[in-house]
Amino acid sequence: MKRHTTTVVGFTVALALLGAAWPSSDARAQAGGLAASGLVGKLEGPELVLDKAQWPKTFNEAPDLAALVKAGKLPAVKDRLPEEPLVVKPLQQVGKYGGTWRRGFLGPGDVENGNRLNASDKLLFWDFNGTKIVPSVAKAWEMTPDGKTIRVWLRKGMKWSDGAPFTADDFVFWYEDLYLNKDVVPSPIADMAAGGKQGKVIKIDETTVEFQFENPHFLFVELLAGDTLIGGGQSVRQSQGFTFGAYSPKHYLKQFLPKYSSEDAVNQKARAAGYENWVKAIHVHKDWSLNSELPTLGPWKMVRSINSPTWVLERNPYYWAVDTAGNQLPYIDRVVLTLAEDAEVVNLRAVAGTYDMQERHITLSKLPVILENQQKGGYKVHLDLALHGADTVLQVNQSFRADPEIAKWLTNADFRRALSLGIDRDQLNETFWLGIGTTGSTVPASSSPYNPGKEWDKKWSTLDVAKANQMLDAIGLTKKDGEGFRVRTDNGERLRKSAAIMGPKWFTQRRTVS
Repeated sequence: MKRHTTTVVGFTVALALLGAAWPSSDARAQAGGLAASGLVGKLEGPELVLDKAQWPKTFNEAPDLAALVKAGKLPAVKDRLPEEPLVVKPLQQVGKYGGTWRRGFLGPGDVENGNRLNASDKLLFWDFNGTKIVPSVAKAWEMTPDGKTIRVWLRKGMKWSDGAPFTADDFVFWYEDLYLNKDVVPSPIADMAAGGKQGKVIKIDETTVEFQFENPHFLFVELLAGDTLIGGGQSVRQSQGFTFGAYSPKHYLKQFLPKYSSEDAVNQKARAAGYENWVKAIHVHKDWSLNSELPTLGPWKMVRSINSPTWVLERNPYYWAVDTAGNQLPYIDRVVLTLAEDAEVVNLRAVAGTYDMQERHITLSKLPVILENQQKGGYKVHLDLALHGADTVLQVNQSFRADPEIAKWLTNADFRRALSLGIDRDQLNETFWLGIGTTGSTVPASSSPYNPGKEWDKKWSTLDVAKANQMLDAIGLTKKDGEGFRVRTDNGERLRKSAAIMGPKWFTQRRTVS
């Protein structure tokens, strides 16, 4: 892929307040209506070619890798790819090799920025419609009818970024040596549990793995395909207390574990590298954004860490996907992310045309000025429709227990519904989100298989003060103070958010629900 001549600045638009929203009107006079502005296009994405008969028979590679092959520093491309690579049909046309993708990031905590680039290192994935699970690292999967066993088939001959084989042993290593190691992962995760009992990871053969549970775990495949603790892949932050993705490179990480030598040996190695002990060390060693020596599976491999002012990723020479012409992916040589002090700086640099494609940290409030400077900055702007329920949501804390009276109402469905009916979402949309949202409930988009039906799109999510007051009366909140605010049923004081409640965001509005 050649160097972009224009920057693409993107926004994912979905907002809600106890509800969801989709792009609907305009970004004021700048856009003049989204439908006419061209800011929102149709949902598109590449297709996977799963029929082997349609797979390419020969393979090509990037010029810089071809040079390494010629110099004897890298095996031929056919020997770097698995026997059954992932074949991707490009959206519009076969790409060209080369170029640098320029982006912005906000520092060591911004690992999600890299996850969005390397997310194909997940076992399974969702198609671009978000409606169907498709292969990724794993070529196939199957769940038994009772939901207790999920078998996953890997790609034969697939390799880590350093050329070492990627096999079922990397799953067993993750499970036995990392996940079950209380020093590394103190507490098990819900993803690996069914009916309160933890599952197991079993090697069937070199390219076959089973996740086995005592109780049915029918959602496990969805978890493997999602950005979850078990399905997240290496590209998600490998934080203190957990390691993501159900697999880890045994051939590399085992050197840092006492099991494969001794505690004294690994502690000595850790202290020599500047760490307090082996546990502190391994949390860095297993983090792809901090450790450039860690073998990975993503399309790009980190060569300059996230702790640097410039975070740099370069092409993984062993990446396991090709296009329909047999070109090993990715097309782009490297990704360079430049540190910004805050999101404001990211937006200013975007307006200046500094980035090639950036959506993360682009602020919706800056849309008018970004639209105004498109020609000057040499970039294009587009808005992405969101498939999930909402980006901006009022979440009520139903776990609060410090005040029994408050807890009673927060866990009352009709109380929460009354609050929702008392919110003027249209006014908030105009004030804070430039009027580009369509207010509604938190249900997924209509194209999602999880959408419960059109009647739920605005369920309990339209302003109806009369109905809200009727519902509050019906549940027993009938008394009010001298200013018209409802009062508690236990002591007659005004029903309000307690200073001790930091999490829940609930309130009474005198002008809407009183």
